[in-house]
Amino acid sequence: MIKDTSGQDEVLQTGKSKKKLGLVITGVVIIAALSAQVVFGGPNASSSVAKDRVQIAAVTFGEFTRDIAATGFVVAANAPQIYSPEQGYVSLQVKAGDSVTQGEVLATVKSPTLTNRLQQEEAELQRLSGELEGKKLDVRRQNLALNRSLDLARVELSAADREDRRAQLSIQKNLISQIDLEEAQDDLARAKLNFNHAEQEVALGKDTLAFELKSVENQLERQRLIVEELKRQVASLDVIAPVSGIVGNLLVDQNALVNANQGLMKLVDLSAYEAELQVPESYAAELGLGMAVELRIGNQNISGVLSAISPEVNNREVTTRVRFSDENIDGIRQNQRLSARILLEHKENTLMVKRGAFMSEGGHIAYKLSGDIAERIEITTGTSSISEVEVLNGLQQGDQIIISSYDAFERAPSILLR
Repeated sequence: MIKDTSGQDEVLQTGKSKKKLGLVITGVVIIAALSAQVVFGGPNASSSVAKDRVQIAAVTFGEFTRDIAATGFVVAANAPQIYSPEQGYVSLQVKAGDSVTQGEVLATVKSPTLTNRLQQEEAELQRLSGELEGKKLDVRRQNLALNRSLDLARVELSAADREDRRAQLSIQKNLISQIDLEEAQDDLARAKLNFNHAEQEVALGKDTLAFELKSVENQLERQRLIVEELKRQVASLDVIAPVSGIVGNLLVDQNALVNANQGLMKLVDLSAYEAELQVPESYAAELGLGMAVELRIGNQNISGVLSAISPEVNNREVTTRVRFSDENIDGIRQNQRLSARILLEHKENTLMVKRGAFMSEGGHIAYKLSGDIAERIEITTGTSSISEVEVLNGLQQGDQIIISSYDAFERAPSILLR
């Protein structure tokens, strides 16, 4: 049986059907274009990135504090080292870790040489003291002799004056000759001369004796000072604690032979603390004494000021000391770790943005958000702190930028955040 021709039939479209098909195809193209615009951010977006993979921050306006971060530890502000006053054998009275009070004996240095010298000088002091007493007796004896010679000269003068007056009366009555009168006058002149010389010799003798006595007294005083100094040195053989605190490291062994000015031990005064910070070498030139520092010790926030800066660099770091401004700080310990912010500069009315990895580009490029599109723009940044960056040009207050790393953007002019 022969089949019909239905399998060979072909439906021919009319002009109206072709027009409808064209409209359908056009609509599909338009929808695809719109979808592409949504997916790829329109003709201005070069690539896209998930919004939750980037960090976004807004540009703010206000007070900008430039600071640097540092780490360190708590140290005792007063940690004196104890030294041996003389050469000798040391007898330690304390052990490492013992608590001591100010004035307590820490060690005793036995110095036979110094003790023997003190005894010798004390004997010399006694000798000079006896010599002074003997000199005083000799001065009294010589003063007595000088006064005796002066008194004799005064008596002779008085006798010569009396003979002269007798001769004057006798010559008036013609009882003696003129020669006898003149002889009496010569005796009076001689007696006056002797008396004047006796007065001068007595005065000179007394001055000489006073000088000699003063010289012996000075020798005695000098020897007394020597003995007092040696007594002080012997007394210092008992090494006492200059402050109250805890004995740190012992630097010598018991009964060891030590030299003068050799270290014996270290004391730690626990009543006063400071912070020792390690600051990167790059910031060394910007540090200055008196700068404010904010410290974080455990759960405490403590303020302080920069009190010392080391002149040398070790391991690319500069060591600084911070004196606490707060008093009566509790709960801190020697060598306790801490973190700090050193406040270098403070500015008013400053445009700034949160610091992020975008600064690795040098601070000249930023991706500014406009809706879901982030456009690459050029900016100018200034100084930076631990958490903020100063914005000088290219952004305004309220603008939002991506502050995370731009490595995945490959310098694209625009990014779609999806």
